[in-house]
Order: sequence, then structure tokens, then C-alpha cells
Amino acid sequence: TPVFAQVLFFGALLSAIMSTASGTLLAPSITLAENILREMFPMTDRQLLLVTRIVVVCFAIAVTSFALASQGMPIYEMVGHSYKVPLVGAFIPLVMGLYWKRATAQGALVSVLGGLLSWLLMEIYGSESIWPPQFVGLLVAFAGMIAGSLLPQRVRAPETVSA
Repeated sequence: TPVFAQVLFFGALLSAIMSTASGTLLAPSITLAENILREMFPMTDRQLLLVTRIVVVCFAIAVTSFALASQGMPIYEMVGHSYKVPLVGAFIPLVMGLYWKRATAQGALVSVLGGLLSWLLMEIYGSESIWPPQFVGLLVAFAGMIAGSLLPQRVRAPETVSA
């Protein structure tokens, strides 16, 4: 192929990689800073900007460490592993929050923590089981959502301001 076509192809490829990388770093960083840390610790816009920058650097270090530890692993396997975290930690609270009227913040918290913890424990200690670790995490997240929502509420949802 002509050099001009190669330059266009590799330029587009590099652009796609950089866009994906920036989205991978910024999306969870902003979500963590805006939706979790800002709710836990009220802060000014300047403080939020600083916290967001710190979280971006922390996520960059974590992603780089993961990439270095995964050397030699095929890319499709890495992508498959990356989808396990939202499956066990976010899918059940999202779906139940949308479709189950009795879902609560406490149920979502129990679901996220239970799903992630059981999945991690199964990945470490139970990988020889007939049950895949992500399926166990999904089941524990579902049970945690139901139990956490139906038990007496100790965690309150944040107050919302209506316009």
C-alpha cells in the first residue's frame, strides 16, 4: 500500500487507541470523584478538581500495573476479565434499581460488596470449582440486593433536591 494510506491507517488506529485509553481512565475516575467521594466529603469545585486529578493518577497507576502483570495474556482474555467487575459489582444494583420498586441504597451497597468479595474469593481460592467465579459473584450480588433491601434499613439514600 502507498505510504499515504499507511499514514492514514496508523493515524486512525492510534486515534482509536488513545480515545479508548482516555475514556478508560476518565470514566471511572470522574464517577468515583463526583458520585462517591463528593457525597462522602463535601468539597468545593477546586477541591473536587484536585481530587479528580489524584484519582486519575491512581487509576493510571492501577491500569499500568495490571497491564504489566498481564504481559503475555491475549488481549481478548484481558477484555473478558475486565467485564467481570461490572458484572458482579454493578449489573444487579442497576437492573434491580430500575425494575424492582423495593430496591434500596442499602441493598445496592450489600450487593456490590457481596458480589465483588465473593467473586474475588472464588478467583483466588475456588477457581477449580464447577461454578465460575463470576457466576457466584452474580448470585451473591442478587441475594445481597434482596436481603439488603428487605432487612431494616441502616444506610439511607442521599437526599435529592427537587426543582
